[in-house]
Amino acid sequence: MARSSLTREEVLAAAAGLVRQHGPQALTMRKLAAELGTAVTSIYWHVGNRDSLLDALVERTVQEMGTLRPTGRTPVTRIVSVARGLRRELRARPHLIAMVHERGLTERMFLPAQQALVHEVHAAGLRGARAAAAVRAVQFHTVGFLLVERNRERSPVQSPAEGDLWSASTADDDPALARALARPADQDRLFVTSVRALVDGLLAGLPARDG
Repeated sequence: MARSSLTREEVLAAAAGLVRQHGPQALTMRKLAAELGTAVTSIYWHVGNRDSLLDALVERTVQEMGTLRPTGRTPVTRIVSVARGLRRELRARPHLIAMVHERGLTERMFLPAQQALVHEVHAAGLRGARAAAAVRAVQFHTVGFLLVERNRERSPVQSPAEGDLWSASTADDDPALARALARPADQDRLFVTSVRALVDGLLAGLPARDG
């Protein structure tokens, strides 16, 4: 039996779930109606045709990306928290992010994260061109790190594997380094370490602040 009541938000949430799990190609009005237990005509009534639905999903994703909130007491910690939140949100919805990009709304999607970074670098004491450079450096680092992660996740099984390539001889006579590089990277820890080092450098020379 078709559901007697349905909201536009429920339709969009279900559509986003299908895209998140299976990609945009899996999103059909018939599948969405089955997911919601309603008639296809009801879907059309709430969101229009499939193109209108995709546009609404893109707009919804852009709005969701605007919910980043810094945490922490020091400027470095707060800026790192924005970068971590941005990476988390991008990783959580790759298919939806791709749809945003295809519709030319990537810059708009990133604006809230940039504004959060602007607020934090201002609070840390950066202004003008130096502040702008810091905002872009953190954004580019975050997106670039994510692209490398995805490339590694999607690449075929490597032979030889990374662990097979490292020895004292290939590591410039540093066995401890060889052992460390032979182990899989802790990507979360590596991201925090790298972005913190970046932010430390960007804020170098400024008076210490307690955030």
